[in-house]
Amino acid sequence: MGRSGKWPLFLVAIPMLGLLAVPILALVLASSPTDLNAGMGHPLFGPALWLSIRTTLMSLGLVVLLGTPLAWWLATVPRRRSRFVEVLVDLPIVLPPAVIGIALLQAFGRKGLFGEQLDALGIQIPFTTAAVILAQVMVSAPFYIQSAAAAFRRVETDPYRGLFPSPPLFDRMPTYRTQGKRSLNFLSAESISASTMESPTVSSPLIRTARS
Repeated sequence: MGRSGKWPLFLVAIPMLGLLAVPILALVLASSPTDLNAGMGHPLFGPALWLSIRTTLMSLGLVVLLGTPLAWWLATVPRRRSRFVEVLVDLPIVLPPAVIGIALLQAFGRKGLFGEQLDALGIQIPFTTAAVILAQVMVSAPFYIQSAAAAFRRVETDPYRGLFPSPPLFDRMPTYRTQGKRSLNFLSAESISASTMESPTVSSPLIRTARS
């Protein structure tokens, strides 16, 4: 497809691009530079920024640490065995953020599914930094797992590749049976011909057999 053929496709893609870009642009233009400076000078700006950075780094580490084995498993097992797990992984993508928050509250809140057990251990999750990290992990983990599983499917499924020395060069070279057989026959015939020139005792039928 030439460059002229790509322009109609780009024109069709403009509405979706505008739908994604216009709200972000409106958010940026909603505040003047004076308002931005005033907001950055607020006493709560620094603690809020540090909380966002800290929770983002911690959730990123958890997603990579816990999501990579799951992505590898999804990439290596047959699809019929991993369909249910893939649905569970993709489910947070289609759920609204408010529903995800309620689900986390029902699971880890004081009256939630694990509320009594956590309360007995003296652990409180709602309205804490741990709650922010759990929400970030639940929202971002499906995207990482999907991308990692797709990348794992495109590479070889040998998990030990690169951990051991490479095989000899001869083992890594492609084998061409037909060409190799012809080359060996040709070399054998040439060797026999050279030996008969040096040693006339070799019979001529042997030479004809080798050359055929």
